[in-house]
Amino acid sequence: MTVATTKRPTALAIWLIFAGVVGVLAAFTLTMDDIRSLQDDDFVPACNFSPIFQCSANLESWQGSAFGFPNPLIGLVCWMAPVVVGAAILSGARFAKWFWALYALGHTLAFGFVCWLAFQSIFRIGTLCPWCMVTWAVTIPSFFAVLLHAVRIGAIPLGRSGRKLADTLMGWIPLLVTVSFLVIAIAAVIRLNLLTSILG
Repeated sequence: MTVATTKRPTALAIWLIFAGVVGVLAAFTLTMDDIRSLQDDDFVPACNFSPIFQCSANLESWQGSAFGFPNPLIGLVCWMAPVVVGAAILSGARFAKWFWALYALGHTLAFGFVCWLAFQSIFRIGTLCPWCMVTWAVTIPSFFAVLLHAVRIGAIPLGRSGRKLADTLMGWIPLLVTVSFLVIAIAAVIRLNLLTSILG
């Protein structure tokens, strides 16, 4: 058993609080813009910078209400969880392994949803929603951090070698996140002629 599995994950807790606050802010802003758009047909969200960088197209698309209601409402509810979990860890709480397994599952579902939304935004809607990208920017690292933590403490049973690998990969999270961002950026550049739009 490594020291990393017994120490309180303070860095993870601080990140979860930060990510949760940023996620709630993005979700709240998108929700308010959606409400104002419904109230005023002439309302233009402040995040509409250009035909490519805008929120309106995403909010008005069916993908923007994938479950029958605006996606930002999901963020308003779900992003509170990281804040609560992070604060609880900093206050001394220790969660059972089953909790971390379920919590990792939640982040995995969030990561999958974000990947789907990014694909839809780039390849179907043809826009990049600034506040959506803020959400992607905190969801992706949160997924890697929570998943690897769950593996290294044995909440996801992958054996001693799996725990050791997860413990090692925790230090490589910045690289994993950077590669993920690069994949999205390259897809956007190729599909949306992003460089031409920015430089033009």
